Amino acid sequence: MTTTLISGGTVVGATGRAHADVVVDGETIVAVLQPGSALLGTDVAASVDRVIDATGKYVIPGGIDAHTHMELPFGGTEASDTFESGTRAAAHGGTTSIIDFAVQTYGQRIEDGLAAWHERADGNCAIDYGFHQIVGDVNEASLEAMKRLPDEGITSFKMFMAYPGVFYSDDAQILKAMQVSRDTGMLTMMHAENGPAIDVLAQQLVEQGKTDPYYHGVARAWEMEEEATHRAIMLAKLTGAPLYVVHVSAKQAVEQLAWARDKGQNVYGETCPQYLYLSLEDQLGAKSDEWGAFEGAKWVCSPPLRSRAEGHQESIWQALRTNDLQMVSTDHCPFCMKDQKELGLGDFRKIPNGIGSIEHRMDLMYQGVVTGEITLERWVELTSTTPARMFGLYGKKGVIQPGADADIVVYDPEGHTSIGYEKTHHMNIDHSAWEGYEIDGHVDTVMSRGKVVVENDTYLGAKGDGRYLRRGLSQYLI
Repeated sequence: MTTTLISGGTVVGATGRAHADVVVDGETIVAVLQPGSALLGTDVAASVDRVIDATGKYVIPGGIDAHTHMELPFGGTEASDTFESGTRAAAHGGTTSIIDFAVQTYGQRIEDGLAAWHERADGNCAIDYGFHQIVGDVNEASLEAMKRLPDEGITSFKMFMAYPGVFYSDDAQILKAMQVSRDTGMLTMMHAENGPAIDVLAQQLVEQGKTDPYYHGVARAWEMEEEATHRAIMLAKLTGAPLYVVHVSAKQAVEQLAWARDKGQNVYGETCPQYLYLSLEDQLGAKSDEWGAFEGAKWVCSPPLRSRAEGHQESIWQALRTNDLQMVSTDHCPFCMKDQKELGLGDFRKIPNGIGSIEHRMDLMYQGVVTGEITLERWVELTSTTPARMFGLYGKKGVIQPGADADIVVYDPEGHTSIGYEKTHHMNIDHSAWEGYEIDGHVDTVMSRGKVVVENDTYLGAKGDGRYLRRGLSQYLI
């Protein structure tokens, strides 16, 4: 097995930073030492197979993106990133583990949906991967199958208050599933938007001739997210289930989460880079010679981008500082403009919902360190340590310490990254939602379980490097 010394860098964790050397033996971190220290009386640099010089750079645990959708069927098409292409792009961006969503569709057995997702991912991933379970058809058989998911290493499931006719669950179904959550310790993940009301608003807009992508965000008004978030919190309180609200975009939804947490409820939330940097105004102003006003389809996602004039982005950053939101994931679900997003030409309701961000999350969040929105330690906490704790991976993932998997990123704060389709893009999508963004930092080296998979922008990994992660129960609950 290969031994590696990462020397001279600043090791950054959620609770602090220190100049230290990191020793890797095979797939595992075996020591974190004062620079130049001997290990059991041995000159480490002289005894290892390889030395990585991290002088002047940060050494951080590999990123964990706990919300991705590879190959997700949606809107008559399928997300354009496969498990192979999506995880390779993730590695380029310093993410070394993902948690994707196995899908149970209406009328399907949970076991069959899970088996299909294992078949898609097995032997194809560049980095380690786990699954949440989407429960799209709540019935007695599904409720019984959910109880067996922890035996498969799946300790969280997702439900939708949105998308009637696709994934939608009503309050009675949600209550029954949350009772399983309470009894098993599994974490209930919720897409919190009032889907039936949104569908009415969307239909009314289309009838008025308002069909451009911008109106997607108008139909999915923040009141629809606030209301659904509050309703999910109340159902969780009634049942005693822990609740995790995904992709929070509206400041009013954050207020609901903070209110519940202040009362001691096990309620948590994530946000995504698009809700920190992009806005509904940006989408309204997006026009091109090729697509015209339909250019805004590149940024159609649900929940939608929010108005900058209303202060949502500023409030979301603040919530990350105060821990009213605990994590940043991507909700990575890319669709190409050609043949996919263009399905919604003339009717925004038919645009497949999703943005490709898995390659850029670590960089975009580091830019928040540069601009003073978050600290260096909070960067690591939001993108790696808390995802590991929230989803039962901490100790092996999310930390640089002896015994942990050697998932390590060497990040250069003096480097620079220009994001764009013709620049850093490795995702399987024909555009970049982040075209023109400039990052004051750069991913230099990415190590996944001790193997260097990216170095100096060159991919050195291979299809099948990633292993399935059997997760334990959440380590974050109070």
